[in-house]
Amino acid sequence: MKLTLTILSLFAFSVLHAQDVSSMMKDAERLETLPNEKAALARYKEVLKLQPLNIFSLNKASELCSRIGKRQQNAKMSEDYYLAARTYAGIALKINPNNSESNCVMAIALGRSSLNKSGKEKIESAKEVRKHVDVAIKNDPRNFKAWHVLGRWHYEISNLNAFEKTVVKLLYGGLPFGSLEESVRAFEKSQSITDGFLLNYLEMSKAYKKNSQKEKAVAAIRKMLTLPNHTEDDPSIKEEGKRLLKSWSGI
Repeated sequence: MKLTLTILSLFAFSVLHAQDVSSMMKDAERLETLPNEKAALARYKEVLKLQPLNIFSLNKASELCSRIGKRQQNAKMSEDYYLAARTYAGIALKINPNNSESNCVMAIALGRSSLNKSGKEKIESAKEVRKHVDVAIKNDPRNFKAWHVLGRWHYEISNLNAFEKTVVKLLYGGLPFGSLEESVRAFEKSQSITDGFLLNYLEMSKAYKKNSQKEKAVAAIRKMLTLPNHTEDDPSIKEEGKRLLKSWSGI
């Protein structure tokens, strides 16, 4: 009888526990769509206290840390968020090394944290970003964020300065081929999968412009400005787009 009651108590606790987690995850999604990304991140952290191996919450926590980190004015605070983003993604990858979203958020975290770096650190990060984004796309060809990261990768590699190219050649014997054409193709692939990703339109327009496709660059910005905001970054993304349009109007 005692054993039966214990089993029933454990079962009831497990059910309530699962309901709590489900409720918190729904609330986290709601907060992200408001958007209130810090509050959403806090909710996913609560989920992870109850379920440390919840891979969806680990992926979302990583992605949100990367986004929030990019908006910080203090460099140390940004790096703290990026470190957290890499940590969450790293735990997720230990659970499932082939998970598309886990590889994607790791690529995002590595890419964001390397933006202000140069030389050897930047090249090392670029190699890791490419490794993770390739796995992400291989395991989910419709991962639009992964295609976007690949577009950014090609754009950055095609624009390495002379010193960075020398570092690549001396230390690594080269990197996978990177070109503006491939950058454009990856951004277009991301856009074909989902039409509301504002950051992709902005970066795609820059790649078009760099690739001497000014009309497409302008069209991409104008289309982006008609789309609704989804993230806390979107208002500033639109402002940058307006500044680009203004600067390109005199060319």
